[in-house]
Amino acid sequence: MATAWAHRYAQRTKRMSSSVIREILKLTQQPDIISFAGGLPSPDVFPIEEFKQACDVVLSEQGKQALQYSITEGYPPLREWVVQRSSRYGINIDIDNVLITSGSQQALDLLGKVFIDPGDHVLVEGPTFLGALQAWNAYGAEYFTQPLDDDGLVIEGLEKVLAEKPNFMYVLPNFHNPAGVTLSGERRKQIVELAHQYDVPIVEDDPYGQLRYSGEHIPPLVVYDDQCHGEGNEKYCGNVIYTSTFSKILAPGIRLAWVIAPKDVIRKMVQAKQGTDLHTSIFTQMVVYEIGRDGFLDRHAKTIRAVYGERRDLMLAAMEEHFPPNVTWTKPEGGLFLWVRLPEGVNAQDVLEAAIEKKVAFVPGAPFFPYQGGENTLRLNFSNASHEQIVEGIKRLGEVLHQELAETSKV
Repeated sequence: MATAWAHRYAQRTKRMSSSVIREILKLTQQPDIISFAGGLPSPDVFPIEEFKQACDVVLSEQGKQALQYSITEGYPPLREWVVQRSSRYGINIDIDNVLITSGSQQALDLLGKVFIDPGDHVLVEGPTFLGALQAWNAYGAEYFTQPLDDDGLVIEGLEKVLAEKPNFMYVLPNFHNPAGVTLSGERRKQIVELAHQYDVPIVEDDPYGQLRYSGEHIPPLVVYDDQCHGEGNEKYCGNVIYTSTFSKILAPGIRLAWVIAPKDVIRKMVQAKQGTDLHTSIFTQMVVYEIGRDGFLDRHAKTIRAVYGERRDLMLAAMEEHFPPNVTWTKPEGGLFLWVRLPEGVNAQDVLEAAIEKKVAFVPGAPFFPYQGGENTLRLNFSNASHEQIVEGIKRLGEVLHQELAETSKV
C-alpha cells in the first residue's frame, strides 16, 4: 500500500507552486516549436574554450584546493574581483560587503529566509520577476504592488505604500524581467530618497546591467544610495542590497552570482547559507575567476551585446510587420525580454494555446503579478532564437493574434 504524504508536508509547502515558465518549457522541448518562452541566454555565445582552459589551469595548479570544502562567503579572489569591478561604477565596498551565491535565485531565497516572516509584506513591481515570488511565497510573504510604465517603477502613490512599512522593496531597474523597461535616473534618485525617508530597505536585482544595446548607462540604485547617504571614504553601509549574476555574461549552468550589502546583512546571509549548502562550488568560483581576471568578461560582454542587440532589433521589426495595430509592446534598451500588451478582454493564456498549435510559444503575463492582473499581457524572449526562428516565429504569432483578436471582437 502506498504511503500518503500530503498530510506530512510543512504548512509552507501550501504556498509553493511550480514555475509556470518551467512548465511551458516542457511543452517547447519538441524540436519543431519555436520558443520565445524561456529567459535563456544563447548557447551561441557561451565561451566554451575559455572554460576548458580555465578548468585545466585550476585543476593543474590548485586542484587540491578546488576540490575541497571552502568558506561560505566565497572564494576571496573572486570577491575581490567583484570589489574592483564595482568600484568602476562608483560602488564603494570591500570584500566583507560581498557574498557569492549559487545563482541569483539562491540570493533571493536567502533574503526571504533572513527578512520574511509569515504575513510580512514585500513591495514589488507589477509585474515582477516570477522567481522572486516563488522564493518568497515559501516564507509566507504578502505583497504590495506598485505599477510600471515605460520609465520603470511609477513614483505616484509610492509614498503611500512605503508608509505601510513593507519589509523591503524589490526593484529590477535595468531592462526589467518581464517588462523590458528601464528605471530612469531621476526616479532612481527619488526611490532611494523615499526609501530612506520611510526606512524601507531596497533589494536591487541587476542581472542584465551589462547587456545594454542602446541608450546611456544609468548608475545602479546602490550608487545613488552611496552618493546621497554615504560618509566620506567609509565602506558601504547603506539601505540597498544589490544582486547580480554571471549567468548572463558567462553561462547560466555555472549557477554563480553575488550579493553586495552592508556587512551586518552579509553576515546574516552567510549564516542562512550555511544551513542551505555550506558554500557555493569552490571549483566553479575558481574557474570563473581564472576566466575573468584578465578582463575577458568585458571583451566577451561586447560580443554578447552585438549578438543580442541584432536579435532584439530583428524581433521589433518583425512585430511591426506582423502584429495587429492594436497590440503594443515595450522597446527595451537591453536585456532579454519584450513585454506585449493585448487589447483589454483578450486573454494571453488563450492565445498561448492557439500559438502552441502553430508551433510557437511565449509566457503569459499573469503569473508575473502576485495576485491578479496582466491577463492581457505576455513576455517574449529574443536572446535564445536564431534570426530565422525570430522571423518565422513572430510571423506565426502575428497570425495567431490576428485570428484571436478577430474572434474576440465578435463576442
